[in-house]
Amino acid sequence: MNSENSASSTVSRRRFVAGMGALGVAGAVGGASLVGCSPKADDGKKGKKGGKGGEAFDIVIVGSGGAGLSAAISAYDKGVKSILVLEKMPMTGGNTNYSSSGMNASETMFQKEQGIEDSNSLFAEETLTGGHDTGDSELVKFMCDNSGPAIAWLNDLGIKLDSITLTGGMSVKRCHRPTDGSAVGKTLVPGLLKAVEERKIEVRINCDAKELIKDGDAVTGVKVEEKGKAYDIAAKAVILASGGLGANIDMVTKYRPDLKGYVTTNQSGATGDGYAMAEAAGAELVQMDQIQIHPTVQQEHSQLIAEGIRGAGAILVNSEGKRFFNEMSTRDKVSAAELEQPGGFAWEVFDQQVYDKNKAVGNYDKAGLVVKGASVAELAEAIKVDAATLKATIDTYNAVTTDGKADEFGRDKGLIAFAEGSMYAIKVAPGIHHEMGGIRINVKNEALTASGAPIKGLYAAGEVTGGIHGNNRIGGNAICDIEVFGKNVGEVVAAALTK
Repeated sequence: MNSENSASSTVSRRRFVAGMGALGVAGAVGGASLVGCSPKADDGKKGKKGGKGGEAFDIVIVGSGGAGLSAAISAYDKGVKSILVLEKMPMTGGNTNYSSSGMNASETMFQKEQGIEDSNSLFAEETLTGGHDTGDSELVKFMCDNSGPAIAWLNDLGIKLDSITLTGGMSVKRCHRPTDGSAVGKTLVPGLLKAVEERKIEVRINCDAKELIKDGDAVTGVKVEEKGKAYDIAAKAVILASGGLGANIDMVTKYRPDLKGYVTTNQSGATGDGYAMAEAAGAELVQMDQIQIHPTVQQEHSQLIAEGIRGAGAILVNSEGKRFFNEMSTRDKVSAAELEQPGGFAWEVFDQQVYDKNKAVGNYDKAGLVVKGASVAELAEAIKVDAATLKATIDTYNAVTTDGKADEFGRDKGLIAFAEGSMYAIKVAPGIHHEMGGIRINVKNEALTASGAPIKGLYAAGEVTGGIHGNNRIGGNAICDIEVFGKNVGEVVAAALTK
């Protein structure tokens, strides 16, 4: 069991909140654009009548997050026009709406333009190391090797991710964000939806997939409920892109009882439906106990604080005003160290430089999550820590940059010297963030049984799959995962159906 588990009692009093409520983001993210107005298929693209009075499509995709939308687009562009995307929520985008850090990718067009030296092999090595060598090396290699082409593919769709920063566990700047440095989800989801709309791919919201239909050993469709009506949809292929389980406390605690009481960064639709459907159809679920907690979550509103803020230079201090760990280490290690501090929380402290480099901070500030001071002393008073201790902490941290001193916690990335003037802090603690386990797949995104045999007609992509991240996911790798494997599964299925 991970080291952070031993300290779980520190936060056991915390309520379980499903939601992203702090920013009131429902009206600000791209997913809202399809509420009540799913794009309609042209003649010849609509589902034909199927069995039991239902419809029939070539491909049915369960979930409208980054993986599902990417699968729909890539399959369409490879020749399959009869596609239906199902979304149980009243808005599209899933957790991708709230993705903050960016998309890790190597050997990209933008890295080359900016003179950043990187390699797919180094990306894969650091991903495997970050997951403590428990990830599937074949899947990791495939993801990293195809990350650069995925960035180019998104760019061709009008989704430009050319602002590049660091995340914990990476030694090279490879986390790609929108040009203005804003949260990636707010650019990615609208861009993908625009491409879906342009192709007139049908997205059916408020339509809840309940069960996979099988004929013998093959998956041949989906049972759904919509507006109180149950019906069947036949499909030549079903792609599960239904996301994680972070908003389902019963399922979370089934696999990780120690996480009872933690807040979650997940939107309320992340209830693990895809895991249950896939398992019932014969797929193997792997590493389901590997549920990641994220170290920087504002607890009252379950708001994840973007990792890029630490990558730009922010530090973590405890209630005594002291740093306690390398802020750029992996999420599991930072979370464990945080939980060992008095009260099990930290203050994420930064200056005006960091504030200005991360557009997300402005949103946190507007939501009332940021504590401000005109100086270090004023900030210390505002967050109730000793001013002399906080000043000494910041002076020591600054000296790593100004005097070339070694950092006492081994941090060697994302270091800056804080400037005189305004200082800021956000109170953070760990929260449930990502299910790293899931449906066992291969590099063709085929859902596999326990014996490793593909289940005919069933594919999966995104957080619903397992084995890629191992027991710790690197910040920025979730978007890489959903884009690489989302694009890939669409192409794979299209190739199989258009032979």
